[in-house]
Amino acid sequence: MPATRAEVTALRARPNASVVIIGAGINGIATFRDLALQGVDVVLVERDDFVSGASSASSHMIHGGIRYLENGEFRLVKESVTERNALIRIAPHYVKPLETTVPIYSTFSGILSAPMRFLTHKQGKPTERGAALIKTGLTIYDAFSRDGGSVPRHRFHGRTRSLAELPALDPNIKYTATYYDASMHDPERLALDVLFDGLAAGPHARAVNHLGAVAFDADGVRVRDGLTGQEFSITADVVVNTSGPWTDLTNADLGRETSFMGGTKGSHIVLDHPELLAATGGREIFFEHEDGRIVLIYPLKGRVMVGTTDLEHDMREPAVCTEAEVDYFFELIAHVFPGIGVDRSQIVYRFSGVRPLPRHDDTQPGFVSRDYRIERADVAARPGTTLLSLVGGKWTTFRALAEHLSNEVLELLGRDRVRSTEGLAIGGGKGYPTSADARLVWLKSHDDEVGRARAETLLERYGTRAEAYLAEVDGETERALAHHDGYTQGEITWLVQNERVVHLTDLVLRRTSIAFTGRLTAPLLDELADLAGAELGWDADRREAEIEAARALLAERHGVVLEQLAPVA
Repeated sequence: MPATRAEVTALRARPNASVVIIGAGINGIATFRDLALQGVDVVLVERDDFVSGASSASSHMIHGGIRYLENGEFRLVKESVTERNALIRIAPHYVKPLETTVPIYSTFSGILSAPMRFLTHKQGKPTERGAALIKTGLTIYDAFSRDGGSVPRHRFHGRTRSLAELPALDPNIKYTATYYDASMHDPERLALDVLFDGLAAGPHARAVNHLGAVAFDADGVRVRDGLTGQEFSITADVVVNTSGPWTDLTNADLGRETSFMGGTKGSHIVLDHPELLAATGGREIFFEHEDGRIVLIYPLKGRVMVGTTDLEHDMREPAVCTEAEVDYFFELIAHVFPGIGVDRSQIVYRFSGVRPLPRHDDTQPGFVSRDYRIERADVAARPGTTLLSLVGGKWTTFRALAEHLSNEVLELLGRDRVRSTEGLAIGGGKGYPTSADARLVWLKSHDDEVGRARAETLLERYGTRAEAYLAEVDGETERALAHHDGYTQGEITWLVQNERVVHLTDLVLRRTSIAFTGRLTAPLLDELADLAGAELGWDADRREAEIEAARALLAERHGVVLEQLAPVA
């Protein structure tokens, strides 16, 4: 049986807190950080790995949600744009302005149906948006963005200028609209930075992954260690359910039946396709298809990500990207770039997640509100304990949402807020060099340790948190992996030592982008297992089990099939 981890042992030794948060997606992690900064004794538990659910299956965007204007959600759009601009400043290592172009095929399409949706809140038949409607929306969008020029204003071009800039676009377009939102090239790493900021607040802030909440009992929230199967209870005055699309299932485990959620599945594929990558011109191509679904073709990490779908989903089943969805994506690419061929051999990664949307009954998925709310209830099994359930929420607004949710927790605890997270730099965004001169100074200061090119890679990968790794670097640890030229043995070891890696999949899917970019091979998986196992004390059986589990998960959920390794002689 695997040995109990140190953080689980410490939690069992002091199994009480003011607040227990269940679910370590971005909203749970951000609420953990906010409460930790207030000095609240808070515990965060997650049955899988940190940010392994809906938050890891995002479209890698931080955006204001221009299409929400049509539904009259001005408050949400204003908050989203404000938070987008703020994240560009407080997390500049992971959140950067993203040039986005919308191909447009008509002038006035949708100009009558959109006001009807706004006035009546009825979805009606999906209609492609024309130039007049998009121009109106972008003008309002720009108005919300006037806070010191975090992103440039939008611009419109006719067919000739549009094709001059993006010659592979469908020549039947009439216009393009180009505006700016923001990219989030490493959502899992940004979430980990938020988590580590919370843990750095002091010993009153504790977080454990692979520790699932399974029930309420007289002693509190009963949890089960995913490695050992051992169970114990954590006492708390307030329990916060931030398990996203699993919220109702979590509440059921806790003995409270709810029907708050109605999440929809969104899938993506990642293509190794140099011609399509060049055709994007470094921009995201973004539009609403005639069926009402949002479509994006997004250059990312030298690959092209294509998404997304919006399908009803049963949360008791795993979310996977189907072959029908792949066909749909290929149709979309052909619609926008008709001269570029795409086939399945170019897919290096697939992923699918479920949006934590509220229950929406007969409303079409594309028209369901992306706003959030908090549901409050007493806990029958433990009088005096309050359960808060988060319904909704999205990546862009995680800081503001966490502040809102934390304020409600503080009210229940009878405590005042002592610190705001507004404007507070996140993780490796602290002291991040945003100007060319500042960047040069930072790189020169680390030239002697690893060389200029490697220092730049580490800065992009971790922001200024790279300094913690660079402080431990020596010639031996900086030896490159045998089967990947982008990571070193020391870097992988450092990640395992410092970032709560429990399983091989934690390392492959979330601490690195090796699988996402299509660089994972069977020999590399074996090498990573050796390095992780050396730090985590895996014996030969555990090592092989981790490899087999990783190979199965990659094949079933991500379309990554690795050849079987030959037996060791």
